[in-house]
Amino acid sequence: MPVATARLESGVMKIAYLDCASGISGDMTLAALVDAGVELAALQSGIDSLGLPSCRLAAQDVSKHHFRALQITVEHEPEHAHRHLSDIVGMIEASRLSARQQELAKQIFTRLGEAEAKVHGTSIEKVHFHEVGAVDSIADIVGAAIGFDLLGVERVYASPVPTGHGTIEIAHGRCSIPAPATAELLQGIPLAACDVEAELTTPTGAAILATLVHTFGPLPGMTIARTGIGAGQRDLEQQANVLRLHVGELAAGDLGLQDTVCVLETNLDDTTGELVGECAERLRAAGALDVTTQAIQMKKNRPGVTITVLCRPEQRAEMEAILFRETTTLGVRGWLAERRTLRRQAHQVDTSFGAVAGQVAFRGEGLVTFAPEYESCRELAAAQNVSVARVFEAAQAAFDPSGFQ
Repeated sequence: MPVATARLESGVMKIAYLDCASGISGDMTLAALVDAGVELAALQSGIDSLGLPSCRLAAQDVSKHHFRALQITVEHEPEHAHRHLSDIVGMIEASRLSARQQELAKQIFTRLGEAEAKVHGTSIEKVHFHEVGAVDSIADIVGAAIGFDLLGVERVYASPVPTGHGTIEIAHGRCSIPAPATAELLQGIPLAACDVEAELTTPTGAAILATLVHTFGPLPGMTIARTGIGAGQRDLEQQANVLRLHVGELAAGDLGLQDTVCVLETNLDDTTGELVGECAERLRAAGALDVTTQAIQMKKNRPGVTITVLCRPEQRAEMEAILFRETTTLGVRGWLAERRTLRRQAHQVDTSFGAVAGQVAFRGEGLVTFAPEYESCRELAAAQNVSVARVFEAAQAAFDPSGFQ
């Protein structure tokens, strides 16, 4: 069925791009946000409302390999508290942060808690935050949530991330870089090769990336309005230890959104159609982005089927487990692929038959389309004893593009 189409005068999306050439940490993120235009006083006010002991953000211009950058240091009284996730969530919920800022901060800490719990073989409720439960890490994460909210960006992109190499000392002793929680958080995120012997990406920085970034890859087509440069505390011999934050817009002609997905495939010639169908349903129920099947001819002229699964990189292990469990396959192929999709949003229109749900897609150059959801049309058609086509046509006619200018 066709979709309702209309052309708008203009359309832009505000985005941010994190250039992590020297990795990312919480304090580098804060500094880049402030250097990009977020008011330091706004971050300080939000952090003050957490009730942390005399926590102050100190900012100064520094030189890293002859490049100017802003450096932020979190100053606070010494403490030895080891907090649980519930303790930190309680602080956030009792603060003066906006609802969105609270939600972003809690999401980042929850990602950290899940990673720590998996690393230590315990539950998220029992995890003791050591380094990331300290005052400076709490200030970094909450400050990042405030800053990205105040930037008002609709989507965050980032480059592949270097971790550095060597060893570091943490609360549980000496370990290799990336630290265990950092490695867990970076699953599914493309890493950049780097010969710097230092911890470039910290657990806090990795949690910010894993929570906020939609797409990893090269700088997208955009118009840069401003750039913030945040300095790390360490001076690197090989390069400037900075994080660059570009803030700008994707123009109407560049509204395609790029992300990284995982493609999984397996060929079967010794299973039934019923089992193939059941496997596809379980893959979809587990959150696969798409599942398709294709008839093929296999060895000895046996008819077979290819199952193709599209999923997020972090879902790969779960999807492979379903394929091995629900089919007779002995092997699954997989690779990462770059995907470009249109920006879209859920929308509902009112018709004489009732409300119809659908999706609005922004196709660039002021063009928007509306596609009614089939199931929504089908349910109304059955209730009103009319054809699905009549409901679909009524939904298209009811779409008003003026609200999307």
